[in-house]
Amino acid sequence: MDKVMRMSSEKGVVIFTKSSCCLCYAVQILFRDLRVQPTIHEIDNDPDSREIEKALLRIGCSTAVPAVFVGGKLVGSTNEVMSLHLSGSLVPLIKPYQSLLY
Repeated sequence: MDKVMRMSSEKGVVIFTKSSCCLCYAVQILFRDLRVQPTIHEIDNDPDSREIEKALLRIGCSTAVPAVFVGGKLVGSTNEVMSLHLSGSLVPLIKPYQSLLY
């Protein structure tokens, strides 16, 4: 769990994904469309992938991937991110991490 907490607070927006996950890709595109360049950790390329998945579930993610962290805090998975976006709450949350040049 320490590794996940360290990785999730490296940058402003961090997304844990798997290369074969279409919902992970959709969440990444959403953040890029909102002018945020998230740090992506594809856990299927990590030798500790099983432990990372278990830690993400223990932290409170409804599914292991995608797991989105903003400012080092868990936002959630696809459902939580999309709900925040549709309610207008996602943009204010990520505003400090948006790029003007993007």
